[in-house]
Amino acid sequence: MDLQHIPPAVVLTAALVAAVTDVWKFRVYNALTLPLLASGVLFHALTGVGWGGLTQSVIGMLAGLGVLFMPYWLGGYGGGDVKLMAGLGAWLGPEKVLYVFVASALAGGVYALFLVVRHGQLGETWTRLKVVWYRLAAVGRHLGADDGVAIEAGGRVDRRRVIPFAAMMCVGVVATLLWLWYTGGSAPH
Repeated sequence: MDLQHIPPAVVLTAALVAAVTDVWKFRVYNALTLPLLASGVLFHALTGVGWGGLTQSVIGMLAGLGVLFMPYWLGGYGGGDVKLMAGLGAWLGPEKVLYVFVASALAGGVYALFLVVRHGQLGETWTRLKVVWYRLAAVGRHLGADDGVAIEAGGRVDRRRVIPFAAMMCVGVVATLLWLWYTGGSAPH
């Protein structure tokens, strides 16, 4: 078996499973993300050349963690989304996980715009954006958002406002893998 096909297959499978659970229950489970993260590091440690595979996997994991940490801290993403992106980074490496992040963010933006237009919430959305801006400008003790608390506390999810970002990451993974295939880009690592 050609080992270079394993990372894309694992990443695509994990992204699809996470997308389904996120759309269905607005949850990305540790039972998926933690083994994904550990197996990515282990796979590249065992199959990479010397320390290079392990190093690239750990840097990819940190890159995946890093791109979502601040938005998570501000209440924009759930912890499962952050761990999923870190797991994708462990399998894909730093460069490709950034491609996934950009494609995911674009997909999320398009989806958010669709929700705003569909539900006629342009005015409310503009007000919320101003609030976010003021929170960022404050850079003080009130920086963290309280908006995600209802979801974490088991409250009802308002599907008109919450974007299942794992589904957007799935779109980002598919777009990245297709782009790499189309351009003849190398397999992960």
